[in-house]
Amino acid sequence: MDLNTAWFLLVGVLIIGYAILDGFDLGVGSLYYLLGKTNEERKVLLGSIGPFWDGNEVWLLTGGGALFAAFPLVYATVFSGFYLAMMLVLFGLIFRAVAIEFRNQIDEPVWRQRWDFLFFVGSFLPALLFGVAVGNVAQGLPLDNAYNYTGGFLALLNPYALLLGLLGLAAFLMQGVTFTMMKTEGTLQKRAEGLFGTIWISFVALYLAGSIYTYIVAPSLFDNYIRYPVLYLVPFITVAGIALAPWAVRYARYGTAFLASSLCMAGMILTLALGMFPNWVPAVDPNLSLTIYNAASSQLTLKAMLIIALAGVPIVLFYTIYVYRVFKGKVKLNQGGY
Repeated sequence: MDLNTAWFLLVGVLIIGYAILDGFDLGVGSLYYLLGKTNEERKVLLGSIGPFWDGNEVWLLTGGGALFAAFPLVYATVFSGFYLAMMLVLFGLIFRAVAIEFRNQIDEPVWRQRWDFLFFVGSFLPALLFGVAVGNVAQGLPLDNAYNYTGGFLALLNPYALLLGLLGLAAFLMQGVTFTMMKTEGTLQKRAEGLFGTIWISFVALYLAGSIYTYIVAPSLFDNYIRYPVLYLVPFITVAGIALAPWAVRYARYGTAFLASSLCMAGMILTLALGMFPNWVPAVDPNLSLTIYNAASSQLTLKAMLIIALAGVPIVLFYTIYVYRVFKGKVKLNQGGY
């Protein structure tokens, strides 16, 4: 395995880690009004993600930093081409963070209502727009000879990208609802159980529709699977998660349900990544596609940064595991929480 492939895998792992971990608090936020009907219930929801959300976003920062270090041309092309969409995501994440911290600082209904709305919007926008961005990349971007995106913002809102945006949103919602079942009890837990079936059916329908539409819009994503049929085992990770989740909910094995939802998320990302490889950003003109080779930093940079990454990523893993162990169990409403 060469350094370019190793970095492709490393960035992919970081993206999967972010999608799974920050996925559940984005999902909780997107379901905020459906799950939490009273002030106390909403405090429990915020308390369930309170110890984790900022640590989860470390995975996004690490993934973005790794992409910038190893594949700067990919970073420049995607972030400049999706500038307005990325700013909406950024503002959403900022609103969400501020809302979590400020919501319970003043005990007034109007104050809480305003921050509740910003928390919902700040969760829903990124949950939707991440999938829209992935959909645009998957079907290929219009790039010029300097690898600049030549489309406009409205061109990003095409039917295929919007479908994948809804699929990504459904995946985040499934993360959120299974996490809520795992971390709460009583009325909140029962309400999450009631929402799970609708979310699960929506996810399955969107996953099937997205798979068919992908074959129509971007058939080149299936080339690696045709060339190496063993890769078809990867989509079965998603299928396994889809099959396991409702069984786990039915028998009140909520931790297993969350694991199944996480398998769905990881399986979808892996399936797409293997279909795109060795491309990072497919272009409408295949000769202009950004690959792990023509968009990479120098071999010396890749080697030096890999050493740093191998030292830093275990720290992120240790911190993540430690926090989740300390704050395991059900959330209890108390004066010291969010």
